[in-house]
Amino acid sequence: MKTEFRQAIPAVEIRSLMAFDRKVFPKADLFDADYWKACVVYWLIVDGVKAGCCAFEQNVDFQDDGAGGINPPRKGSLYIASTGIHPKFQGKGFGALMKSWQICYARQQGLKRIVTNTRRGNTAMIRLNRKFGFRIIRTSPRYYSDPDDSTVVMELLL
Repeated sequence: MKTEFRQAIPAVEIRSLMAFDRKVFPKADLFDADYWKACVVYWLIVDGVKAGCCAFEQNVDFQDDGAGGINPPRKGSLYIASTGIHPKFQGKGFGALMKSWQICYARQQGLKRIVTNTRRGNTAMIRLNRKFGFRIIRTSPRYYSDPDDSTVVMELLL
């Protein structure tokens, strides 16, 4: 099995990114085109198939839950905005592969901290993040809708 990470070009691949997003996440959690274009995005390719996707914001902190929808600058911090594995590839270790790659990416960029968030109900992602040393720094109620859920914010100091 051949796996690779390839940087996406959101301006060119926006339809593909948004279609992938719809296959992986609830409708209420989908990114709009402008947000995709603002992120650094990578595909996880498995045997020529787009099996996963992740999106980052560099040198920012996640504060959407309390700063009016704007992630403030924070030098040395990587915000993982999205980690998605296509349903056909879930449960096969690709989430762990992507999480490991994300941590290596942050280190190669010289970043010292990673922050991410997920639905409180997404116990698989919370478990995966914990496996890699992330710790919960806060939970914000009513962050998500349809269905209503809190967001769990986690960080990893590198």
